[in-house]
Amino acid sequence: MSLETTEPEHAFSGDRFDAIVNLCKRRGFVFPSAEIYGGIRSTYDYGPLGALMLRNVKEAWWRSMVQQRDDVVPLDAAILTNPKVWEASGHLATFTDPLVDCRNCKERWRADQIEGVCPNCGSADLTEARPFNLMFKTFVGPLEEDASVAYLRPETAQGMFVNFANVLTTMRKKPPFGIAQIGRSFRNEITPGNFVFRTREFEQMEMEFFVPPPDAPRWHEYWCQERFSWYQRYGISPELLRLRVHDAEELSHYSAATSDVEFAFPWGWGELEGIANRTDFDLNAHARHSGVRIEYFDQASGERYVPYVIEPAAGATRTMMAFLLAAYDEDEVGGDRRVVLRLHPRLAPYQVAILPLSKKEHLSGLAREVLAMCRERYMCDFDDTQSIGRRYRRQDEIGTPLCVTVDFDSLEDQAVTLRERDSTQQIRIPISALVEELTRRIGA
Repeated sequence: MSLETTEPEHAFSGDRFDAIVNLCKRRGFVFPSAEIYGGIRSTYDYGPLGALMLRNVKEAWWRSMVQQRDDVVPLDAAILTNPKVWEASGHLATFTDPLVDCRNCKERWRADQIEGVCPNCGSADLTEARPFNLMFKTFVGPLEEDASVAYLRPETAQGMFVNFANVLTTMRKKPPFGIAQIGRSFRNEITPGNFVFRTREFEQMEMEFFVPPPDAPRWHEYWCQERFSWYQRYGISPELLRLRVHDAEELSHYSAATSDVEFAFPWGWGELEGIANRTDFDLNAHARHSGVRIEYFDQASGERYVPYVIEPAAGATRTMMAFLLAAYDEDEVGGDRRVVLRLHPRLAPYQVAILPLSKKEHLSGLAREVLAMCRERYMCDFDDTQSIGRRYRRQDEIGTPLCVTVDFDSLEDQAVTLRERDSTQQIRIPISALVEELTRRIGA
């Protein structure tokens, strides 16, 4: 398939995207970082609801990639590492973008993403392209000298490669097996933008799956299908996704094959996750530069070999953004327009909202008891302000799948009203059976 960007058939309109960005700020999903000081370009803070949802996205990935498998183990590697790691991996020499400056308006651009004129002012008076390394440089220790240079990691992958032998020994694993990690990475992007899609600080969800070399094509296909299905399992409809195979000319120098899971963003198809067959490039590079043998010895056959690596690498923040876009909806209930986030229950910031009909102490006390019961298992919101209709709309807008209304009848019949977000249907249910019903609808 070609590299050129084609407009998705089901692309979101600009107005809808603006509405989602506005919702993120208004409801506490995403804030511009250091906004009171004018912010810093393409840097964002995740507010109370955003922090909850981002954690849920990462936990959903972790559940499927680590918790529910017996062939993948976790790792949490350091952000700062020996600069020789980045020399061996090729990042110091090749992790660059071509940079041009507009002499007219002084804006900077990636040369491979513009058509020979400045997108800001239209001038064709541009400098010659020059390589720009994307890694953030810093210094370790009190002196800023060459011997103290270090880099913030531009990816989480290398921490897993340099720990391959440690994991192999301590966990008694043999290929095929994987090492998974969630963590922050940093890239000094020339042109960050599109809200949280491309930022200089971001979180990655990566797994390196080590396999016997002859098995690499089969495992690459397996992980392409597995990861493509994961996004659908958590609520993104198939027409908003595609699996795009890289052409030979766009493959990274380490890759024998790469496919991207792409989402229909408002500006076109954009990558959510890349699944690459990295061959034995990384392990061989680190063995060569460190002088340490990095390989697997099969005691049964007496064979030694350097495994190939299949790498599914996803961005947590842009994945959260895709789930928000896919979940956003507007419909009509009882003659009123409402905004609703139809998020998968496991991804929603709150799974349950407890809504007492009144602030009166005897009713509020029972509502607090129900809250304590539910929050043992689920993240819950408690809201006792304004009319019940307005409270339902607030919960719909932030994606809460279930609301529990505690009314004055609850004091007599020890039952509550359970309201479902998408259908708005309501049922009466005994308090004693509430957690069981929630578990049936949401999961354990």
